[in-house]
Amino acid sequence: MRSLQELIRPNIHALSMSADFFATSETRETGIRLDANENPYNAPFNRYPTDLERQFKALIAEIRGIPAEQITLANGSDELIDLSFRIFCRPQKDNAVAISPTYTMYQHYADLNETTYRAVILDERFALSARKVLDACDVRTKIIWLCSPNNPSGNSLEREEMLQVVTKFNGIVVVDEAYGDFAAQRSMRHEIATHPNLIVLNTLSHAWGNAAIRLGMAFAQRDIIDVFERVRPPHAINKLTLQQAIESIRDPYEVDKWVRMLLLERRRMLDALRELPICEAVYPTDANFILVRMTDAAAIYDYLLHKQIFVCMLIDTPLCTNCLRISIGTKSENNALLAALRQYY
Repeated sequence: MRSLQELIRPNIHALSMSADFFATSETRETGIRLDANENPYNAPFNRYPTDLERQFKALIAEIRGIPAEQITLANGSDELIDLSFRIFCRPQKDNAVAISPTYTMYQHYADLNETTYRAVILDERFALSARKVLDACDVRTKIIWLCSPNNPSGNSLEREEMLQVVTKFNGIVVVDEAYGDFAAQRSMRHEIATHPNLIVLNTLSHAWGNAAIRLGMAFAQRDIIDVFERVRPPHAINKLTLQQAIESIRDPYEVDKWVRMLLLERRRMLDALRELPICEAVYPTDANFILVRMTDAAAIYDYLLHKQIFVCMLIDTPLCTNCLRISIGTKSENNALLAALRQYY
């Protein structure tokens, strides 16, 4: 791996935290607080939420098995994607490599940050080839993006192939595990200790049922986390988001129950969809959604839309021509979808 100083944009590396930033990073739960120009009235909303962020990190560190100093937070994983490009990729000079099809926001933020985006097409099983990904890299490749389980295909990427990419690439590898709680495969965050170039993204949106609060997490070695903390605005996560996040993760057993119910429904939906004549292919999935190739995806999408049933159409996505991506809902929601599809002809 190239040194972190070589990988980070020079202007980002030159940044230094101000005294004000260091002051607000200290514990401020007690004492007379006259350091941050806060209003002393209107408690508890008058104070910046630094202490709540520290509490959340301590809790999620215990759940995920990662030291709190190796975690940074952002307003959704999308902000972490944007920050990664801003930290590592020089506009109009560097490039990033990703698999295809995959989460569309990687290319979106590459374009916003004037970074060349190189897409490596997966095989017909949506399987990852480390060799093909590494062959697409050159001296100006700063980031490789891997999404596992992948969106929209739903499959977990082969772990050994991912490890080959992380081990052989001398830049940053970001593994987005937004749907990892639905998969049996061991998380790549457990490889961080031995791979200083690895960043793993996670979110409270899916398994944890908190999409509304927009809280994303990045796990990495402390040197990388320190850079993220330096670049993002101080107090970036608001108090209400952190309060809800802390409340949610205090009872992980409830989340485990939701995941178990969704996995049971996922199995039932896979079997039911495979029986429908209008479903030409139902792909294996490790996520909370299913990719289905239809006889006429556009027409079926419009038909479902008329019935107020919303799915995602992917007719122009590589390897997903004529496909719909269907999220796993409640049993009654899934039954309504199946009933509508059985009536379609």
